[in-house]
Amino acid sequence: MNIQSIAKTIQLSDNRIITIETGKLAKQAHGSVVVKMGNAMLLATVVAQKEPKEGVDFLPLYVDYQEKFAAAGKIPGSFLRREGRLGDHEVLIARLVDRAIRPLFPPGYTAETQVNISLISADEDVLPDALAALAASAALAISPIPFAGPISEVRVARIDGRLCINPTPKALETADIDLIVGATAENILMVEGEMSEVQEEEMIAAIQFAHEAIKQHCQVQVALAQAVGVNAPSPVEANPQEAPAPAWKEMLFEALYDKVYAVSRQGINNKQQRKEALQAIAQTYLQSLPEDQEIAPCLFDDVFHKIEKQAVRSLVLEEGIRLDGRKLDEIRPIWTEIDYLPAAHGSSIFTRGETQSLTTVTLGSKLDEQLIDRVMTSGYSKFMLHYNFPGFSTGEVKPNRGPARREIGHGNLAMRALKKVLPPEEENPYTLRIVSDILESNGSSSMATVCAGSLALMDAGVRIKAPVSGIAMGLVMDPTTGKYAVLSDILGDEDHLGDMDFKVAGTQNGITACQMDIKVAGLSYQILEEALAQSKAGRLHILEKMNEGIAKPREDYKPHVPRIEMMQIAKDMIGAVIGPGGKIIQEIQRESGATVLIEEDDGVGIVKFFAPNQAAITKAEQLVKAIVAEPIVGEIYTGKVKNVKEFGAFVEFMPGKDGLLHISEVKWERIADLGGILEVGEEIQVKLTDIDIKTGKYRLSRKALLPKPSEATGV
Repeated sequence: MNIQSIAKTIQLSDNRIITIETGKLAKQAHGSVVVKMGNAMLLATVVAQKEPKEGVDFLPLYVDYQEKFAAAGKIPGSFLRREGRLGDHEVLIARLVDRAIRPLFPPGYTAETQVNISLISADEDVLPDALAALAASAALAISPIPFAGPISEVRVARIDGRLCINPTPKALETADIDLIVGATAENILMVEGEMSEVQEEEMIAAIQFAHEAIKQHCQVQVALAQAVGVNAPSPVEANPQEAPAPAWKEMLFEALYDKVYAVSRQGINNKQQRKEALQAIAQTYLQSLPEDQEIAPCLFDDVFHKIEKQAVRSLVLEEGIRLDGRKLDEIRPIWTEIDYLPAAHGSSIFTRGETQSLTTVTLGSKLDEQLIDRVMTSGYSKFMLHYNFPGFSTGEVKPNRGPARREIGHGNLAMRALKKVLPPEEENPYTLRIVSDILESNGSSSMATVCAGSLALMDAGVRIKAPVSGIAMGLVMDPTTGKYAVLSDILGDEDHLGDMDFKVAGTQNGITACQMDIKVAGLSYQILEEALAQSKAGRLHILEKMNEGIAKPREDYKPHVPRIEMMQIAKDMIGAVIGPGGKIIQEIQRESGATVLIEEDDGVGIVKFFAPNQAAITKAEQLVKAIVAEPIVGEIYTGKVKNVKEFGAFVEFMPGKDGLLHISEVKWERIADLGGILEVGEEIQVKLTDIDIKTGKYRLSRKALLPKPSEATGV
């Protein structure tokens, strides 16, 4: 549709303006907008197939976010010098958008739908991740694609005790709450972020503050859609898959519901056994059918899944019974073990029910830091957490093709939960890498990673502020009656069949990270408060179990952990330690066996020593101290003869410092030349007798350390 450029604006409380414009770019897309804030500009486009693919019974939604390097006047640092596969940072932002918009497509809508968001202009004072979902929703709002929006996402941060929306990156550095909140005008959809051990009520206040800003965003999108001529936000008719006839569906429910309910009520805590029991019901029924009666497998599976979902939800709401027989707030059995891998710097096993993480901690030097080369940021990261989810953890065959988006997201959540308790660099100069390998999975493996990571850090001797545990909360809600149940430590099936996945991690003192996805409309703040209170009780219970294995960090690192020590030197001595072309520092490393790294920080030189043992570090420290030490008149030094002249010898009495040993200062006796007395390379003891203030030259004496002839002969 050919339309004129139309724009709407959103006024922020600090007088900044967000503009949403359509009709100028990408007009062949089904919906396209440009969202601008300051100099930051995001282009969002949406396209959908007219008809679904045959046999598809799910929504094939693809959400991609990409930052163009040209947006910030940069050239990519890769070998090809062009944008390649999406980085982890871009994947995480795409997930933020996906999780907010996916629940709002109508049931039965299965047409391939693609959302592309590109950062086409960057502003160092604007974080684009908080604008991506707004752009995606606005593009959907002006398109013919069925979507029960609009929605928006904002960043809410607490800085110096004050809540603010979409702060600048510099201001965010001092925030103790950093949340991305996604919502419609009526309901919260998604929450993700990190906090500095804040209380539950503080987190709720931040979410409410964010929701008020989102309501304004939604109103502006409705106005934009109306100006374009789309009757937003009312979704157009979806194109659902062919559904079974109501009578046939009712017959299946009548025949199978009670049997499925009875199996679900048995409280089978083994996922595979429970699955086999349900499969037996389905197989028995199918085998009992007359030969001339055929049922399409996809239709039967769809109805059987609905039967299972209704049975499980009714069991929870009516009887307070869960699939594995637990109470609503009961945590699965937990066992832990530390120092399981003797060669690792730190290791742990955390097992909760049928979810298990084997996690390692590796301590490296500055040379192991991760290079960050993004459009908005560049530099190095000293803390990495990698999460791996192999197929065997769920008894499935899955080729290993590197981390998928889910693994990147789960690893990032665990990283944010643990980052808040790491010691400052002066207490921990190491580069840290945590790797969580999920060996079994039946719900909340990301929170198992948090627990295992905390244990492994303490096993490695990293002095974290406090242990961190995590828990996943669920919800089953009947929208017609308003009846609901909050579930603690949910199973994989409870996540799949329920209405909420709310992950909360924190210490004894407060929350450090969270991630919440809602699958239904109408989540009240009362339910949110109840879920947080119940999660706190569960989180503290898990901490108690963890403390039985290890409650605080080891007093020292393990013997095989490489050692790092630091010392400060004057800024003007950095060059002296490095030497011409790095000659001096290379010699120090060769002689000591330690890796020596130097950097400037606030006008001071920081020297870091990294070595497999303390002896190598001690030797390197001695060599550096000798270089930076100031010569003192009257002190005695062991020096090396560097050059011999007619008038005397030049002796290196300190690293990089040569002094003149005049021929008259070699011996008490008068000598005509130094032949046969001193040789190049010879080590001798000398005394520093004078420093010329004007020239900085050093005068040495050897005879001052020798007895006078009269003293030697007794005369």
